[in-house]
Amino acid sequence: MMRKLDNRGAAAFEFVLVFIAFFTLIFAIFDLGRYAITMQSLRTLASAGARATMIKCYTPNVTNNTAPSGCIDINTYLPDPQRQNVAPFLYFGGLTPTMTAGSSSNNLTVTASQANFKMLMPIWGTGLNAPSASTSIPF
Repeated sequence: MMRKLDNRGAAAFEFVLVFIAFFTLIFAIFDLGRYAITMQSLRTLASAGARATMIKCYTPNVTNNTAPSGCIDINTYLPDPQRQNVAPFLYFGGLTPTMTAGSSSNNLTVTASQANFKMLMPIWGTGLNAPSASTSIPF
């Protein structure tokens, strides 16, 4: 007489295997999407900061084409409430982006960064933490 094999638990085991792979993929897609939205918001914020600084501060000197000195305080030209209107996604979860501006002889560079941003999945390492984006505008 042939003995019947016991298959109890096989479906649960297969479900666990598929569940782990499926949810790892879903969380990876979610994490990379969150990173992409953050980077795009930082680019938008840096562009808005550079635009506001150029409009309100920099009037090029026609004779020597130089920028006025002491005119790089980005917080004056794009205060925090206006930053929230430009890139509201960056302020979720109590995070606050930082902006810095620098001027060389021919251009203004504004950098926006999100220092406390952390990827949710540990498989990315720390390479994608603390993203930043910058915009340079010649004058």
